[in-house]
Amino acid sequence: MKADNIDVMERLRRDLEDSYDEEFELELDDRIEDALKSEDPEGINVAREERRHYFRELFRLQGELVKLQDWVVASGHRVVIVFEGRDAAGKGGIIKRITQRLNPRVCRVAALPAPNDRERTQWYFQRYVAHLPAAGEIVLFDRSWYNRAGVERVMGFCDDVQYEEFFRSAPEFERMLVRSGIQLIKYWFSISDEEQESRFLGRIHDPLKQWKLSPMDLESRRRWEDYTRAKEIMLERTHIPEAPWWVVPADNKKKARLNCIHHLLSQIPFQEIEHPPIVLPERERREDYARRPVPHEICVPQIY
Repeated sequence: MKADNIDVMERLRRDLEDSYDEEFELELDDRIEDALKSEDPEGINVAREERRHYFRELFRLQGELVKLQDWVVASGHRVVIVFEGRDAAGKGGIIKRITQRLNPRVCRVAALPAPNDRERTQWYFQRYVAHLPAAGEIVLFDRSWYNRAGVERVMGFCDDVQYEEFFRSAPEFERMLVRSGIQLIKYWFSISDEEQESRFLGRIHDPLKQWKLSPMDLESRRRWEDYTRAKEIMLERTHIPEAPWWVVPADNKKKARLNCIHHLLSQIPFQEIEHPPIVLPERERREDYARRPVPHEICVPQIY
């Protein structure tokens, strides 16, 4: 029995290392190796310590997110989190870290494509309503109805009448959501001109990231100032007490993720939910059962 316990603990340790590896794979996107390859020994040590601190805090905060998830399910709370920002601002990165340890049936992402011909004839908010949470759910909008105040305005996909109507409707729409019991939290990820240029160049020269750059993204780079004006108007006209905007400085991806998750946790009055101990039942074994061999021809080749 003691040997069995040691084997179980070893497997748990390996599973934990696998989860760390998964996070490390995500971090490779951020080119953490560049700092570690520096010829400056002091720079290497600083980078390593910063990385350790980042992972320690990230895993701690993700543990709190799991507690939040349990409370949301138990209480029937409904949460909508809106993530907006310029292209390459880091919205996808923070969404990955929030959802990474959570149940996708509880916490899901809504990332809507451009509206089709039918959706263009609907009430503007209609296609977003379909993705709102039921009791015990959290929905993260990777871009949202604020497309109209940003890309649609800058690129000319809406006219002045539609644009003004959006600003009349959006605050009322959000107040209606809040009155219905939905908690609405809105984040704007803010990056500098120089940082966006650097991230775009990184995508251009990385074959694994080029798919992230659409013609619309490239055009948005050219129209930086137009987007800035649109953003300033959007924040001014839709920052309401019931659903205020929160701006996340995001030139440093890791700090932005930690700060955003920490802030998110502070916005929801969750409590740790006590769970009864889980006992793994003994597997039933029958004398008349014999497992059949799997035909070799349907097995995936063991290349690795």
